[in-house]
Amino acid sequence: MREYTVAVVGATGAVGNEMVATLEQRKFPVKSLKLLASERSIGKTLTYKGKEVPVDELKEDSFEGVEIGLFSAGGSISQKFAPLAWESGCVVVDNTSAWRMDPNIPLVVPEVNAHAIKDYKNKGIIANPNCSTIQMVVALKPLHDAAKIKRVVVSTYQAVSGTGKKAIFELETQVSDLFNNREITKKVYPHQIAFNCLPHIDVFTENGYTKEELKMINETKKIMEDDSIQVTATTVRVPVFYGHSESVNVEFERPLSPEEARELLKKAPGVIVADDPSKNIYPLAIYAAGKDETFVGRIRKDESVEHGLNMWIVADNIRKGAALNAVQIAEILTKTYL
Repeated sequence: MREYTVAVVGATGAVGNEMVATLEQRKFPVKSLKLLASERSIGKTLTYKGKEVPVDELKEDSFEGVEIGLFSAGGSISQKFAPLAWESGCVVVDNTSAWRMDPNIPLVVPEVNAHAIKDYKNKGIIANPNCSTIQMVVALKPLHDAAKIKRVVVSTYQAVSGTGKKAIFELETQVSDLFNNREITKKVYPHQIAFNCLPHIDVFTENGYTKEELKMINETKKIMEDDSIQVTATTVRVPVFYGHSESVNVEFERPLSPEEARELLKKAPGVIVADDPSKNIYPLAIYAAGKDETFVGRIRKDESVEHGLNMWIVADNIRKGAALNAVQIAEILTKTYL
């Protein structure tokens, strides 16, 4: 099997760390691994296959000899360095929002639209979708193929790890401070996150939606390749470390019973059905953490519309919602296109 020179950009962040771990766990054909981050990370190392790999500073010439680049370092970084990487012959899988809605760049969830990867040659970039979008479309795709989705209403309950390491530390610190009767500090979020829910992820736009909500709306249509699907979203940050949970209401054009939906999802790639309320079995963030799959449960008929279902979808936002999805894309690249 041919091996590849791989770079991870933003290697010292939460997603970057997970990308490195995922490459090792899935035995990706790495010939050599290059870890890149800002100047602040010089001197740091990450462990890969039992060896300490130094972190280098990201520079314009960092991609000479690199064949695959996994990016997770902020949109402005990707906008500057992804084109430079492609000029050097490096195909980029980008985890930021910088390129997702570019019509010339594929936005890919392998279980849903792996065929779109072929368009990477347009600009040498493949976009990784938003974490909350990824887990939702993995579950929606088999149902859409069976009964055609008309409308999706989604409310998310998103872990603090989606904001990064500083947010994880802020939740830990606030919980400790509250239990020890100390005054809490707020740096990452505008309000206390410990024992609280914030209906505010990313910035608000003129129409009252946040950018996170608009990402779910627009990305879902692009990935599912169907602009007729109507989507509305409310995204909420909750005091959970890892694992996004979503309440999803779906209206279909044709009848689809809960029993049929369960059978379709049991056969769907990357999905585990956990759905037996009589035994208190349903997806939980604490059980999804560290897992590759998307978990679906609480599948039931929506009695308020003719063809509707409700469901509860949970996945590890750092794993399937970011690092794993990117590595899966890279795996398809190596097996089919490079």
